[in-house]
Amino acid sequence: MNACDIALPNINAIKPYQPGKPIDELERELGISNIIKLASNENPLGPSEVVLTAIAQAAKALTRYPDGNGFVLKAALADYYQLTADQITLGNGSNDVLELLARTFVSPADEVIFSQYAFAVYPLVTQAIGAKAVIAPSRDFGHDLDAMTTLISDKTKLIFIANPNNPTGTAIAPEQIEAFLQQVPSSVIVVLDEAYVEYTTQTVNTVEWLANYPNLVITRTFSKAYGLAALRVGYSLSSPDIADLLNRIRQPFNVNSLALAAATAALSEQAYIDQTKQVNEAGLKQFEAGFKLLGLSFIPSKGNFITVSPTKSIKNQTVVVESDWSSASYFYSIIALAAIGSEIKLSAYKKESLQGDSCLATIYQHFGVETIFGEDFITLKKERKTSLETLEIDLKNAPDIAQTIAVTCFAEGIACNLTGLH
Repeated sequence: MNACDIALPNINAIKPYQPGKPIDELERELGISNIIKLASNENPLGPSEVVLTAIAQAAKALTRYPDGNGFVLKAALADYYQLTADQITLGNGSNDVLELLARTFVSPADEVIFSQYAFAVYPLVTQAIGAKAVIAPSRDFGHDLDAMTTLISDKTKLIFIANPNNPTGTAIAPEQIEAFLQQVPSSVIVVLDEAYVEYTTQTVNTVEWLANYPNLVITRTFSKAYGLAALRVGYSLSSPDIADLLNRIRQPFNVNSLALAAATAALSEQAYIDQTKQVNEAGLKQFEAGFKLLGLSFIPSKGNFITVSPTKSIKNQTVVVESDWSSASYFYSIIALAAIGSEIKLSAYKKESLQGDSCLATIYQHFGVETIFGEDFITLKKERKTSLETLEIDLKNAPDIAQTIAVTCFAEGIACNLTGLH
């Protein structure tokens, strides 16, 4: 007897979640090194010293089970959000809490509503229970709350809303969400998944809605902006009644001691969150500038990731740029344009600075970009086809152009091995 023959049909039908491959595994597989991993929306800053100190201190008690109730972290979260500790449920990542919610409120006879382009975990937890997934068509790759409202039926038990949305990066205005909450029956649980909320500028404190909507649950995580993805700690904010139900089926010790200590320490580090936002905003601007100049369509993002389509091409076209191109991200994006075969004419350039950039010279050499200096314009022109299968460039003197080169290689269809990054 095959185990699949006796397993539940809804479990057999599940396609397991496919996480991004670990860096060391990918390096072994491809025989390369110094990989820049962008697959899992992780914080590039690394943990802070405060967090590392808290982990080191907690590690001294590894022979002991963790606090099964997470008393210290829940107290810190309650103080941070001006709630009570009995409104908080801790999870092994916010995914854990999403599954707890489905297991608590949904049966195989019920329906769960989520958007067309939504977080992969929503359909997984729905199918694991054997419930019916009701998928609302998207609006501009984001949530269409009006469409979701029309799909609510007597069988609806749970609605998932990700804001900002993963994987599209779209965001819904708070007033639209609250208007939606007012239309949802009190018998339907609405889960507002705010895993990326720290990357946004919050004009409305959504936590305050809990007082008016007892069927609302807000989930958040320490995996993204707080940089603790490896430790897996998330939480939900809700009414005490909902939290009590979730804690009845929550596994004992589901959040380990190191995660509890790290999350408690991280919660007090607003400077780290501010720096994370600044780095993220700069990175998004760099990618957007590159995508525009490469002719790639993308979805403006409110998260720490961006969705881009590689289908559009502007190869063999001439693009005239007359605006200021002095910033590094804009300038190197123009270089990327020339690298894939478009002719670029630039005004307001500094000839001596362009000629003296050794890293640019390396890019010219590898991508076959010819520079033609005129009185008013400089022309960057593709003079030969790239024959490389893998591009290797040492970026120790120019780490700021790593993303642009990666995008260029993506558009050119070659592998990229960037060294010299720290």
